[in-house]
Amino acid sequence: MASLMETLMDILEQENREYKVLLELSMKKTRIIVSNDVVALSAITEEEQKQVDRINALDKKRDEAMRDIANVMNMDVQTLKLGKIIDMLAGRPAEQKRLTEVKDALHETTKNMARINAQNKELLENALELVEFDLNLVRGLKAAPETAEYNRGALSAGNLMAVPSERFDAKQ
Repeated sequence: MASLMETLMDILEQENREYKVLLELSMKKTRIIVSNDVVALSAITEEEQKQVDRINALDKKRDEAMRDIANVMNMDVQTLKLGKIIDMLAGRPAEQKRLTEVKDALHETTKNMARINAQNKELLENALELVEFDLNLVRGLKAAPETAEYNRGALSAGNLMAVPSERFDAKQ
């Protein structure tokens, strides 16, 4: 049983380290979104996906460890939670303390991840709204009404009541 607990704590510590790496990537992503660097955004998204794959592999290991602990304790794996295991370790204060610290650290890291992800989502939504506004503005320029100017043949000159397209700065 002690080796199963040790395995679980090791997995949780690894998982926390991997989440911290993902958190760093997410904070880097925030700066990239703000700087509007699409190429860097694509690259960091690929890095994040690799990190998520590592975390998913650790999740599977954690599930296996929890299943093994549940089998040894003759408990249902669906109802076995870390809090319950911490309570059961009352007779082993060193293990109980370590598991509590790991659980709290992992909880704090995932809470920070959720906060940064919500911030990044908001930034991306704002960027998309700005792109949509710009597209609507450009479409509106193309659909501007014609002026009442005529050429020498008494035909409409076809000039639009908008800024000529050669003055449009695509870098804005």
